[in-house]
Amino acid sequence: PKALGAPRSTIYEIVRSLTETGMLELSGTDNNKVFFGRTIYLYGISYLRENDLIRRASAEVEALSTLTGETSELCMRNWNRQAIIHTRPGSRIMRISSQAGAQFPIPWTASGRLLLSHLTPAEIRDLIPPEDLVLPNGRVVDIEDFVHQCIAARGKNIIITRGLVNNYSQCLAAPIGDVDGIVQATICFVLPIDVTDDECAVLQELLIASSRKLSMHA
Repeated sequence: PKALGAPRSTIYEIVRSLTETGMLELSGTDNNKVFFGRTIYLYGISYLRENDLIRRASAEVEALSTLTGETSELCMRNWNRQAIIHTRPGSRIMRISSQAGAQFPIPWTASGRLLLSHLTPAEIRDLIPPEDLVLPNGRVVDIEDFVHQCIAARGKNIIITRGLVNNYSQCLAAPIGDVDGIVQATICFVLPIDVTDDECAVLQELLIASSRKLSMHA
């Protein structure tokens, strides 16, 4: 209530109403904490099941990972974050993977550069908060370099980033476009940094083929 500048009684009434509908749930041990309720999760499950692009792209993620043994992901933009919608871990002993639902600052990812490629430089600058330009290793991404990379990603069929989130992985991302060619999602491989150039080239071709299959303008 203090952060919102709203009366405590109003906040409590809103929370009570949302709890009754199942949108929120109170903590079993601390009633001062609230979490998303079962209704939210049911809506989410229904959305994932009924969304045609997510359904087709998730199946493609599964197929790519099964074929190659590499970690594959479907990613989308959630405002100013990249969200992992579906993921299939690879079969490597030392595999690299994230959980579905995880979100990352857009400047940290190959997908982010594709997902912002249709925006103007000013729109990109306004979207990215300064703290999101700081990589996990403390290095700061220059906003103008990042804007240039997003603009340069327009029309590209693959984007590769290395050593952004950590020093031992790289990401290959291919765009999934709508009927206007705007990137709505990406399909990706998350690979160890030491994958050979020949292996990487094969994986790129597979990824590009999948993105063309999924894109509505292809």
